[in-house]
This record gives sequence, C-alpha cells and structure tokens, in this order.
Amino acid sequence: MKANDLYKLFEQQIIEYHKTDNVDAPQHSPYKSGTFEAVLWEKSWVDTVQWHLEDLVRPDDVEPVYALQLKRRIDRSNQHRTDLVEQIDDHYYMQFKEVTLQPDARINTETPAWAVDRLSILALKIYHFQIEANRGDEAHRAKCQTKLDTLLTQRADLTTAIDQLLDDLAAGRRQMKLYRQMKMYNDPSLNPSLYKK
Repeated sequence: MKANDLYKLFEQQIIEYHKTDNVDAPQHSPYKSGTFEAVLWEKSWVDTVQWHLEDLVRPDDVEPVYALQLKRRIDRSNQHRTDLVEQIDDHYYMQFKEVTLQPDARINTETPAWAVDRLSILALKIYHFQIEANRGDEAHRAKCQTKLDTLLTQRADLTTAIDQLLDDLAAGRRQMKLYRQMKMYNDPSLNPSLYKK
C-alpha cells in the first residue's frame, strides 16, 4: 500500500467521522475486521476522536470534573493509539522480516508505523485547515491558506519519504526494527503516583 493510498484511507475516515462529528458516535469501518486496512481505519478514527476530545477540554469555562473525565479519556485514547501503531509496525515487520539486508543497510530514526501515524495526524490538520481557509474574514482566510499550503507540501514530502522508506526496507537498504513505546504513565506497576497508593 503506497503512502498516497494510506492518506486516502485516512481522508475517507475523517470525512466519515464528520458526518456526525460526535466523539461518542460508533465507528463504521468499511474494512473487514483483522485486515491491515481495518487497523489503519481504526487508528485514524482514534486520532480523529482524540482531536475533538482535545478541542472539548480547551475552553477556559469547561467544568473541572468534566475536564478531568476528558483528560482520562484522552490518556486511554493515547494508549490505544500507541497499541494500534505497534500493530501497524507488526504488519510491516512481518512484511520485511525475510528480506536479506545489504551489508551497509541503515537504520531509520522512526519505524514505518510512526511515520504513518504522522501522516494520519497530518490528514486531520489538512482537513481542518481547509475549513479555516474558507471561513472568517479575508485576513483569517489568507493566514490559514498559507498554513494549508505548508501542510500540503509536508504531505507531499511525507508520502514520498514513507514510500522511500518502504522501498528501502523491501530492498534491504534499511533494517526493519521494532521499538515499543513502553509507556509508564498508564501502568500501575511503573507509575509511582499509582503504585505508592
């Protein structure tokens, strides 16, 4: 799956979410459960819901108990997001594990799935800046259009970089390694604020 295809899947999911624009709406994936595409869709759904949860917690007048509930939900969402990224990396690891590495095969600063994660977030930014570039007064629209143009350049660069990374992995020019996030804040056995109770 090429990076532009990944982006189109994310874009489709974002449009689907905004049909209800409701963080509690059920997810309706068009992909069969257990497929790589279904994992990508779920990852994008989690990102989109979390984007809007972050919006809900921002106003100064948000009720404190509700804000804490949102914060806890965002924490759970972050963990789920990380778990999905690791599933995506598992897919790529299985795809490339039998590749014979070239003697000078390099490592990469991030795994393919974390690059895909950035593409998913970028799709959300582009979607929302497209709205903002068509809203408000002329100064607001111009400012947002400038930012949107930068995001579109980033999309072109990131999709190219992801495709190059996957091509390099397939050819053995780069090594496919798995790095787990090993988050501590949600683990009662690792977070002192939790295990000291």
